[in-house]
Parts: sequence; C-alpha cells; structure tokens
Amino acid sequence: MLDQARDAATQQTAAGYPLVKTIDTSFSFTREEVSVLRALAWQVAEISQRPVMAEKARLWTAHNDLQTQQPLVFIDPENGWNEMIPVHTLRCSDPLARVWEMALRKQIYWANVLKDDKVIEPFFDVPYSYTDTGWGVELKKRRTVENGSYIVEPAVEEFESVFEKLHHPEIVVDWKESELLMQMAHSVFDGILTVRRKNTWWWTLGLCWDYVDLRGMENFMCDFLLEPEWAERMLDLLCEGKLHMLDFLEENGLLAQNTGGTYTGSGGFGFTRQIAPVEGRHVVTGDMWGFCESQETAQVSPEIYRDFIFPRHKRILERFALSCYGCCEPYDPRWEYVRQLPHLRKVSVSPWANWATVPEFLGQEYIASIKPSPTPLATAHMDEDVVRADCRRAVEQTKGGVCEFLMKDNHTLGGCPHNASRWVEIMREEIARVYG
Repeated sequence: MLDQARDAATQQTAAGYPLVKTIDTSFSFTREEVSVLRALAWQVAEISQRPVMAEKARLWTAHNDLQTQQPLVFIDPENGWNEMIPVHTLRCSDPLARVWEMALRKQIYWANVLKDDKVIEPFFDVPYSYTDTGWGVELKKRRTVENGSYIVEPAVEEFESVFEKLHHPEIVVDWKESELLMQMAHSVFDGILTVRRKNTWWWTLGLCWDYVDLRGMENFMCDFLLEPEWAERMLDLLCEGKLHMLDFLEENGLLAQNTGGTYTGSGGFGFTRQIAPVEGRHVVTGDMWGFCESQETAQVSPEIYRDFIFPRHKRILERFALSCYGCCEPYDPRWEYVRQLPHLRKVSVSPWANWATVPEFLGQEYIASIKPSPTPLATAHMDEDVVRADCRRAVEQTKGGVCEFLMKDNHTLGGCPHNASRWVEIMREEIARVYG
C-alpha cells in the first residue's frame, strides 16, 4: 500500500482530483477492485435518488438566484478527510482506483454522516489527462517535512535578467490517455452512474498565487512599493496567461459547465437557473461561474489592491456569466472595489472579515459565503461551547444577508472525525434558533 504522503487518494478536495498525469496508475484494475468500485457506485446512485437530494438542489438554486433567505450549510474538511476515511481502509491498490474509491466513499460519507446540504448526484466525472508547460522557469519550494508548510524560493530573483524567459503556460492534452480513462470509467460504472467528461482546469483565476510562486512571498509584498513598474508587467503577463488559457479551452471545446453540483469559488455549489448554455455550441466561459481571489494581498492596502489587482480581475471576470470573489482575505476593507467586479454574485466572508458588515454591504444583492474558524475542530476534544459561540456569532451578525455557512481549510480534525459532523449539527441548531 502507498505511503500516505505519496498517495493520490489523500489529495482530493471538493474542487477535484489530483492530475491524472501525477498518478502512477497501471490503467488496469483487478476484478476485486472493479467489484469494490461498483458496489460503492450503487450506494451513490441510491443516495442520489433520495427525495432530500432534489430538495437540496432546489434550495441551492433558489439561494444562488437570490430567491430565498434560507441559509445553507456545507463542510469540506479537506485534509480532515484522511482522518474520516483513513487511507489504510481503502480496499483498492491501483493508485487511480484508490482515487476513484476515495471519491465515492466521500459522497457516501457526506450524505450519511456529515448530513450537510451537499447534493449527491448520479454522475461520475472523468477529467482529461494533461500537463502544462508552466511559466518558463522552474518553481522552487523548500519544505521541512513532506506535505508540510513550505517557503517559496524566488524563481525570478532579478526581473531584468529573467523576465524575458517567462511565457504563458500551454495546456497539452494526452488524448489517448484521456480516452482510455473514459473507457475505463464506462466499463466500471455504466448502468450505475452516468459517466461524464468534466475537468476542473482551475481552482482560482486570481493572479497572486502564481506571482508568489514566481517571486516568493517577501518579494511579492515589496514589489508594489519597490518595483511597481515590474509588478505591473508581471501582473499583465499573468493576466494574459489566464486569458490565453481560457481562449484555448473555449476554442478546443474543453470546458464543462460548473453549474449544478459543481464546487464553485471558495465554497458552495453552482446550481442556478440564470446560466443556460447555447444548445449545439461548446461551453464557453459565458456559460460559467468565474472566480478570483487575492488572499495573498490581505495585508496590503485597499488602494494597492485597487491599482494592481482589481483591473486584472475585472478583465478576467467580465468573461463569465456570474462571478465569485475571495477566499481567506477579509473582503470588507476593499469592498468599495470588489463590488465593482463584473457579474459579482458570491463573496467570501472569511474568519478575518467583519461579519457584521454583511447585512449592510452584501444585503440581498450578493451571497455571503461565511466561514467560521476551523481551529476549534482541530483538537481531539472539541470545545463545543467555543464552536457554538462562533457559529452563533456568525448567524446573528450576518442575518439580513443571503448566507451560506461553510467549514473548510481543515488541516486536521485532531484525530476525531466526529468533530466535522458535530459542527454541522451545531451550525444547524444556531441557524434554527435565529431563523426559526
């Protein structure tokens, strides 16, 4: 069995799988592995037909279309999944089979144990197998332990000597391997789940993560003041790179709608009646939700965000039907500018935001993705009074907005998986207390 640090099954989030190209699979499952996957798929299929799933889908749709004030609850414990479904309990051995097994087990766990508002659907999504050529320089990260925190060592130390080497990433699809993946999924799941080609090409279209990967965090924070002209050139390159990627995906028919039960932004799902693709045409960005965030600029002034980041975010998000903004950065200090983003519908209200601003700033015009702190869930003996106080404050201070309450960014559940489902219960109790 694979070591957890190298096991692709541990790397999944709600947004998608690890890249197929990084999985050392044989592309051949044993009879026993196929039997395990089919048995799990039958459970997912049964869950998807429960009446509660149709009701949850209806609520998400009304919620995203700003037609209800009923709050919704979602938890993606991220690395905490590896404590709820320990990798040693997986029965498959092939790395790809393990990724698929973990994905199916998570759907079952969401429905039967966590019992949040995630909709379990009767689909099995298969990504493309691909690589990309990167920005033109080797990215460097220094870790003390595998899968632990890291320091970015600047790949671009001197702009003048390196900048001309940078280029837009090019996506290279392995068509043969991609088709093999589809054939394998059909052979395993046909007659149980609907197999679809669906790829998550990006988590964020924001630019700061890439900037930090190229320059390091310290340089990133200083460039706005010490190298403003180079910062502008770097951000223009990154923005053009994102737009170039979107053009390529559109032109080659590689996009899939991220409405329905697809994870969108930094939390929540894409159900909506306000986005409808043109029949007979490939999906384009105008048929989708877009997402930008700028959490690496949390400690810079709103004016720096306005001058450097906002104009590029605007160019990217104007391509989409609806857009989401934000992750861990507090939205409220820069709300004057964030509210001007095109087609804005959903705003992340992180633990570092002033939650009391939600009724005034977001009101009934935007969805507030409110994120109580994951810290209390990281202990073996969760202090429920602390959790309840945080949930209560979240609900009371944001009442008057169109709210969804999300738990994410859990690096651990303190070895106590029950913390996750208990958080959902407490969150629901506090919503019921305030909303009736």
